[in-house]
Amino acid sequence: MRALLIGAGGMGQGWASNLNDHPEVELAGWVDVRPGAAAEAAQKKGLSFEYYGTDLAEAIDRCGPDFVVDVTPPEVHHRVTLTALGKGIPVIGEKPMANSMAEAREMVKASEDSGKLYMVSQSRRYIGQIVAFRNLINERIGRLGILNADFFIGAHFGGFRDEMPSPLVLDMAIHTFDEARFLTGTKPVSVYADEFNPAWSWYKGDVSANAIFEFEDGLRFAYRGSWCAEGLHTSWDGDWRAVGPNGTAIWQGNQTPSAAVVTKPGGFHSETEVITAEVPEIKEGISGSLAEFVIALNGGPTPQGECHDNIFSLAMVFAAIESNRRGEKVQIEEILLG
Repeated sequence: MRALLIGAGGMGQGWASNLNDHPEVELAGWVDVRPGAAAEAAQKKGLSFEYYGTDLAEAIDRCGPDFVVDVTPPEVHHRVTLTALGKGIPVIGEKPMANSMAEAREMVKASEDSGKLYMVSQSRRYIGQIVAFRNLINERIGRLGILNADFFIGAHFGGFRDEMPSPLVLDMAIHTFDEARFLTGTKPVSVYADEFNPAWSWYKGDVSANAIFEFEDGLRFAYRGSWCAEGLHTSWDGDWRAVGPNGTAIWQGNQTPSAAVVTKPGGFHSETEVITAEVPEIKEGISGSLAEFVIALNGGPTPQGECHDNIFSLAMVFAAIESNRRGEKVQIEEILLG
């Protein structure tokens, strides 16, 4: 399958290697709005392609790709996706889906109108440890009532994130919110959130947040995070605690998930047994996203991150932002419908 890659920044270069490594994919062209940027990035990666350019529509006409890979900043996703789908080309794009819910709804409609797949690469679903954590919850803990995630990292990016109004929630918490959906298998109903910016922050926008989500089965998911937290960092996947009727499971970033499962209820403390999850071997990160996308294009099952599903994760983000703005609980359905 011939792929056309859009965006030659650091993440775009990672996707170039990812596409080049897939046995069923040929990277036919690379586009970036900065003249010469794609060719320079390809040379840096030791790769060579038949086409480099700055205009997406022209690149599609010249390359005739089977799919487009969108690795542009969030504010560009809408234009790239609508252009590609408008020409009948499937798209796999980086998160978040869009810079607004209005744009996201247009992107989903474009997928429907074209009959072509649009998938958002939620790459942190493709980690052996999170799959093991979910299996541990489903098999040993039972239906969750409590799910907590802490994310604290002092990240000095520079660039567009430093100027965003909600850099943590929009650019990073989308991963954690989506992971919560992956772990629970249920839909979010409402959220109360508070965004803020500590005095020492090097970001312009609110880069710290607390949020409490209610899910459709009564589960409460509590998120605490900051991107200006220096020292004693969590992992990029955060520190998780899941509590159900049969015990508690934890997953702390790069460590193997474990659980304390009730063996004898009663007394002041029930007796428990500590068990460790079995971590499966899977294609991880963007490699896993691409593998599912290609399988779907070949007639396989609908991939994780398909736009009709992923828009719920995006709605969690914008509902949290809206809740902070209003200072009150916000219903997810209101954000979805607009």
